[in-house]
Amino acid sequence: MAIATATSIDLYAGGKLLFEEVSFKLEARERMTLSGRNGVGKSTLLRVLAGERPPDSGSIALQKGARVALHDQRPPRDAEVSLGDYVFSGRTDMQETEAQLARLEQAMSKGTPDEETMRAYATAQQRLEAGGGYRWRDDVLAVLGGLGFGEEAAKRRLSTFSGGELTRASLARALATRPDLLLLDEPTNHLDIPSLEWLERYLVDLDAAVVLVAHDRWFLEAVGTSVLELEAQRGRFFAGPWHAWRKEQAARAIALGKAIERQQAEIERMERFVERFRYKATKAKQAQSRLKQIDKIKRDGAKAEARDRRNLRFSFVKPERPGRVVLKLVNATIEVPGRTLLAGANLEVERAEHVVLVGPNGAGKTTLIETLAEQRAPTAGSVRTGHNVKVGYLSQHAETAAGEGSVLEAAQRETGLSGQKARSLLGNFLFSGADAEKSLNDISGGEQRRLSLAILVASGANVLILDEPTNHLDIESREALEDALLAYEGAVILVSHDRALLEAVGSRTLVCEGGELRSFSSGWATYQRDRDEGAEAASASAAAAKREKKKVAKHHSPGTISKKAARKAGRLAEKIETAEAELAKVEEDLADPSAWSSPTRVEQANLRHEAAKAKLADLYERWEEAERAVSAAGDPA
Repeated sequence: MAIATATSIDLYAGGKLLFEEVSFKLEARERMTLSGRNGVGKSTLLRVLAGERPPDSGSIALQKGARVALHDQRPPRDAEVSLGDYVFSGRTDMQETEAQLARLEQAMSKGTPDEETMRAYATAQQRLEAGGGYRWRDDVLAVLGGLGFGEEAAKRRLSTFSGGELTRASLARALATRPDLLLLDEPTNHLDIPSLEWLERYLVDLDAAVVLVAHDRWFLEAVGTSVLELEAQRGRFFAGPWHAWRKEQAARAIALGKAIERQQAEIERMERFVERFRYKATKAKQAQSRLKQIDKIKRDGAKAEARDRRNLRFSFVKPERPGRVVLKLVNATIEVPGRTLLAGANLEVERAEHVVLVGPNGAGKTTLIETLAEQRAPTAGSVRTGHNVKVGYLSQHAETAAGEGSVLEAAQRETGLSGQKARSLLGNFLFSGADAEKSLNDISGGEQRRLSLAILVASGANVLILDEPTNHLDIESREALEDALLAYEGAVILVSHDRALLEAVGSRTLVCEGGELRSFSSGWATYQRDRDEGAEAASASAAAAKREKKKVAKHHSPGTISKKAARKAGRLAEKIETAEAELAKVEEDLADPSAWSSPTRVEQANLRHEAAKAKLADLYERWEEAERAVSAAGDPA
């Protein structure tokens, strides 16, 4: 039986029809993504499925006893509870079941229980096992860890967390509920790349039906199994992955003779997207099958529907030519109160180079690019700009759209353009007519970001420093930004959690992690693939060492060997595990061509490699000596 069935749903908002006659059915392990522009009713549909409001017409049928969880952008209501209590409150069913079992066990301990008590106890045990057994708390803590919350964070009150952290807390609670129907509104907001990848794996393995709204193309491709397209007050269901729906959508437009050149470019974009997405070995088979689905798309000339065809389309003006090196970070120490983020960091960015900067949340990416943009000074060292360099900086907080007045006045103030030229610029960013007269106090986050981009485009900068430029942008706007950056002839330093944008734009990857800044002469996907393979090799090496230790333990009876010698051998075996992991890490670093770019670096690389190998060889020699001592202690002679 389907977990959820929607039949002929009509929805209105403020007397305006959002959509009508929308129907779909969801089984376990189906993950349907909702597509449509802002305002078409995606979030409203999620709330209808959650039972928070009824449809204006039609019906929603849920499987009997189905549990439903909704994650949206609303913060938790009680800010004074701890993060742990808030997330665990999603499992009140398990807490109540444990309390019932405790009461029944106490009653049973007082004498021979009657049949009713035994039946109640068996029923409660079944509920406990169905909900994850006695380890259900470990499952909840695993969700918190996957979303970047450590053990200490679980003890803190919600009032001590930032807005982004509270959004992650809401997501954690929804996941921890273990629902049969999981509803997610922008679940990728405020997640770093490791958390995004964890969430993808979690959802793919989840034995539930999922409905989600997201603007992260990589995430949609990794997770989605179907698409419900909401447009022109109608719904169209597509059974297949996100990119195949996009290609089918473009193919329909071609069949209708609609903007054929643009739609053909859209199909080619999706083909490139799939090629980039295939970088992971775990995804290769899945992506190949999807490529076959693409080939089967039939351009059958479906009936045309009314569509909002306004799209963000823009390009940067050709910048003035700067010197070869446009930005240089020299032996810099970058700190925030109470913490050093980077020490002795060095970086050079050359003319027209496109660099992406990645690393976990809190590693210092934003602080680093604020330093490069000369918004703050390093604690030590220096930042230097090259000859004829003009930097354009876009903060993730869109300060360029701040201030008083209207959108048009802000554009004129920041760009120096006259009225008509400013209006023409704003028109390219979907501010036409009355939209250009909106007060800055009244525009949405997406409008703020589009205004900031308009001002940046008109700046004439030949170096762009961009911190999360896709915040609040829909997919079409993200792709317009991607196209503009690909065609941009200046240098780019980009921080983003949009992996599709990182892979499309970047030719070099900077990694800010563990207090270090490292450079990899490849795009993001190649860097990530090499990193994943290195981690797998290190894990395999550690597992082999553990197996070897177990073999040693089997060969020696605790009653016949020297305890001191055995402890020494065990400690050395643990050190061998660590040394092997260190050697694997060194060899991973040496795979970067930049490690061999000069005689000095070659010498340093060889010294590091030889030192790591020598350390491991010495530990093996000492371990073998300790093992001989263990054997001698167990010899009856």
